[in-house]
Amino acid sequence: MSKVARLPGRAEHLWQWQEEAACRELGTDRFFHPAGERGEDRSMRERRAKEVCAQCPVRAQCLSHALRVQEPYGVWGGLTEDERRALGARRAG
Repeated sequence: MSKVARLPGRAEHLWQWQEEAACRELGTDRFFHPAGERGEDRSMRERRAKEVCAQCPVRAQCLSHALRVQEPYGVWGGLTEDERRALGARRAG
């Protein structure tokens, strides 16, 4: 049996930025696509999400979080999942 030398410290700083997010009071349906959404419907939803992100005071922290944890879905920090994947590939390559 292993022994725990000490408990980890508080992790509030990892998520506290979300308290200031412009999307905090909005529904998630603006940021995450429903199954099968494609074409103009998806483009319109993503544009609406990006409009919120453009005014957000914690946009950089949100994007940093999404990239760090490799968030697989939704608009985070003004980028869609496809845009984040492309950004990650450019950084890796």
